[in-house]
Amino acid sequence: MATVDFAIGIGGEAGQGIATPGDILARIFARRGLHLNAYNAYQSIIRGGHTFLTIRASDVPVTNMGDKLDVLIPLNQDTMNRHLKLLRAGACVIFDGDKLKPGEHAQGVQVCPMPMKQLCGANKLGGNTVAIAATLQMIGIEFEPLEQVLTRQFKKKGDAVIAENVSMARAGYDYAATNFKAFPVKTPKGPKPLAVVTGNQTAALGGAAAGVKFYAAYPMSPSTGVLMWMAAHARELGIMVRQVEDEIGVMNMVIGAAHAGCRAMCATSGGGFALMSEAIGMSGMIETPIVCVDVQRAGPATGVPTKTEQGDLWQILGAGQGDYPKIIVAPTSQLDIFKTMIELFNLVDKYQCPGLVLTDLLISEGTSSVDPAELNFNVKIDRGELIFPNGNGENPFGGCNDNAYLRYKNTKSGISPRAVPGVPGHIHVAATDEHDEDGTLISDEYTNPAKRRMMVEKRARKMETVLAQIAPPKLFGPENAQVTLVGWGSTEGVIREAIEKLAGDEGIVANHLHVKWMVPFHADEVSRILGRSKRVIIVENNHSGQFARYLRSETGFKAHGHIRKYDGEPFMPHHIVESVKEQLAGRASAPTGVAAEVVSVPTHEILV
Repeated sequence: MATVDFAIGIGGEAGQGIATPGDILARIFARRGLHLNAYNAYQSIIRGGHTFLTIRASDVPVTNMGDKLDVLIPLNQDTMNRHLKLLRAGACVIFDGDKLKPGEHAQGVQVCPMPMKQLCGANKLGGNTVAIAATLQMIGIEFEPLEQVLTRQFKKKGDAVIAENVSMARAGYDYAATNFKAFPVKTPKGPKPLAVVTGNQTAALGGAAAGVKFYAAYPMSPSTGVLMWMAAHARELGIMVRQVEDEIGVMNMVIGAAHAGCRAMCATSGGGFALMSEAIGMSGMIETPIVCVDVQRAGPATGVPTKTEQGDLWQILGAGQGDYPKIIVAPTSQLDIFKTMIELFNLVDKYQCPGLVLTDLLISEGTSSVDPAELNFNVKIDRGELIFPNGNGENPFGGCNDNAYLRYKNTKSGISPRAVPGVPGHIHVAATDEHDEDGTLISDEYTNPAKRRMMVEKRARKMETVLAQIAPPKLFGPENAQVTLVGWGSTEGVIREAIEKLAGDEGIVANHLHVKWMVPFHADEVSRILGRSKRVIIVENNHSGQFARYLRSETGFKAHGHIRKYDGEPFMPHHIVESVKEQLAGRASAPTGVAAEVVSVPTHEILV
């Protein structure tokens, strides 16, 4: 049980400095040993619009932004108008009393106007610092951690700027102590300091831990954070980083680097991935392992670049024409992205095929706390059947000459020895045309049907043993539940919290099956679990029920109901709780052509 669980919302126009106070709070909470989760709902404009950052902290793990706000910091009147009426009794709103006016609000909400001109002096941007200081005082955190973080934050700007910000913060902290009522429960300290990461950072960290030596990308939100991290640390880690002219070039460069023998990866979003599709098929045909991260955003086309969605599943499943092996995985959290990258690189090297990672804006740009010990860089690296020359240029495996080496040898496992270019005695052709075991194009032999069948079947056999290498999904919660919630990718944490709320507040017993590995798919295990479930509801962030269709195609299982959200914002626990209650009560609406009940989540929420 959590001793404390609170959420702080900071809102205003783009350009008003929303991210900086969020970063300061995240560092303070993490250094204190508190778990946190932060999500920034922003627009794709540099100035104006409405931006709203929610940061939630607790002394127990936090997997989503939750349902409530305890502290609202509006930096403009628009944010005040949008969010004040959503605060519940016991919450507070901290604002510039010289500029903003509170409107209608619930009884028991503490209104905390601050004289920002008096507290900030001539500094027009100091109100953010003052409001943060007041917040920390009211939730029972000492001033010293804020002073330390401010000193670090403004170190490059010199001692005068540091002193000014510390002075403003102290004024705001003391003003809150004198004029406002603090929260009844003081914020505790955790057992050890934690780290703060985004999913884009952990994707890059995971790649580095896995031994990536080449990274290419075309900047495309919300995946650009991977490129930024790689570029910032390329020199110290010995990674070649290239920003390429387009995503077609990106994928071809990545394949070229991997063909040369180094581990290579890229990251993009749905529109960029569409351009990579043909080259990914090339990776499958020449059996060269690569890893591509697709950070999903709301589509199609340009869509909504700064909003989240789970809409790329079928694009990923169909990437590249024809039949060829590929491994597709949808990590569940920032930490899981890190661990999955390492595991995936070993798998694609072993099975010599492309590996595709489905994340989304929610967890890739979202912030989470992690135990630094979980970011383990001392990991096992398995390069599979990869042949390198030894130090004197000789083939350490021996026994091969140019005429004998079969790069695409028809083995029982379907996996052939892969020699990097330059290994003596291992000359071979790597072509995107269908080929024989030695790389000879079969189209030069009147498209030999027997050889074509042999090569298709050889590549397909590689997938027969992959399933045994990856963990099957497991049922979370009691087996004899009233309802089973099924999710995939980033929805794991919010579904788990919804299950707790269903049990605690509503007396509804639910369990949870979460799917991470999409291809290959644990069809037997999933069918066994869902076959025993009384009622199955699938939760996903898209309109058409992409995973529901995929589940049915792989298992024949048809869910009893669906909960779908496609307004660009992520699920909150109460969305799922209320939707489950509606469906169990038989009040859900069913769109034309959909037999099972479907609940589309409403949009009038805190983050809108």
